[in-house]
Amino acid sequence: MNLAPGPIVSVSLEQSRAYCEQVTKTYARNFYYGLRLLPPEKRAAMYALYAWMRLVDDIADQEDGRPLSARVEELEAWRADTHAALEGRIEPEKGRTREPETASPIFHSPVLPFSHSFSSAASLWPAFCHMAATYRVPTRVFDEVIAGQEQDLSPLSFQTFEELAAYCYRVAGVVGLASIYVWGFEGGEATEELALQRGIAFQLTNILRDLKEDAVRGRFYLPRSEVNGAMDLADLREGRPGPAFEEAMRFQLARAEDYYRRSAPLESRISPDARPTLIAMTQIYHALLKKIAARPARVLRQRVSLSVWAKLRIGWRALRARRP
Repeated sequence: MNLAPGPIVSVSLEQSRAYCEQVTKTYARNFYYGLRLLPPEKRAAMYALYAWMRLVDDIADQEDGRPLSARVEELEAWRADTHAALEGRIEPEKGRTREPETASPIFHSPVLPFSHSFSSAASLWPAFCHMAATYRVPTRVFDEVIAGQEQDLSPLSFQTFEELAAYCYRVAGVVGLASIYVWGFEGGEATEELALQRGIAFQLTNILRDLKEDAVRGRFYLPRSEVNGAMDLADLREGRPGPAFEEAMRFQLARAEDYYRRSAPLESRISPDARPTLIAMTQIYHALLKKIAARPARVLRQRVSLSVWAKLRIGWRALRARRP
C-alpha cells in the first residue's frame, strides 16, 4: 500500500459512506451482519469506523513487498491524518487540511486491494469526520489501534498472558470501546471496561481460529509460558496437532469463554436501538468459539466459520432485543 500523496479528491458524505459500506461488506464477514441491524445513522458511523480500522490494518499487514521502514513511515502519516480529521483540520468533502501551512496539504491515499469507484483512502475521511464529530470517540482509541499495528510490524512473541492482553487491548479492546460511543451507553467507566473485555473476547477467538494461518506467516500469539511446547510453529503450519495440543487449546478456550462471561452485563447498558447489533456480533463470535471447542484440531485443517444462514438466523433472533 503506497501512501505517497495523490491528487486532491472531492468526495461527498454520501459517496464516502457508500465507500465505507463497501469496505465493511467486503471484509467484515462477521461484523457486517450485526451492523446491518443498526439505525441508519449509527450504521453509517460504524461502517466508517470499520473502514478506518481496515485501512490501518492493511498498512501494517498487506503483503506487497514494502520494507519495514516504509510501513513505519506510513503508519505515522496515517496517525497525523487521523489527528487532523479528529481535530477538524480538514474540509471533509475535499480530503485536505484547512491549515496547509502547518499540516500535510493533501491526505495520504492508500489504495485498497479491491475494485471500487472511490478506491483511495481520501474517500474515507468525510464519513470518518462526520462519525468523529457526531459521536466524539476518544482520540486515544485511534492512537492505541495504530500502536497495536506498529507491534504487528515485527514478529510477535508473548511470554505471558499479560503481554498478550496488552496487545489485545490495543487491536480489539479499544474497538469495543469506540463502538459503544457510537451505539450509546450508560454506566460510565464500568461499561467502558465491559466493552474492552468484550473486544478482548473477540480477539482471543480470532487468535484461536487463525492459529494455522498465523503460523504460515511466522506469527504465534498465544503465551509461550502456557503452551509449554504443546504447539510448535512447524507443526501448526503443517496442520499436525501434537499430543498435548488439545489440552493446551482447552485452557485457552476456557479463558476466552471467561471474557464472554465477564462482559455479559454489557448488553443491558447499551442503547436499545443498538442492542441487537451487539447481541448478533457477540453470538456470532461466541458460536465460532464453541465450534472450535467441539473439535479444537479443526483449526489446523480449515478456517472455522459460520454459514450465511447461521448468521442470518442469529441476526433475526437478535432483532427481538430491540425494545425500550
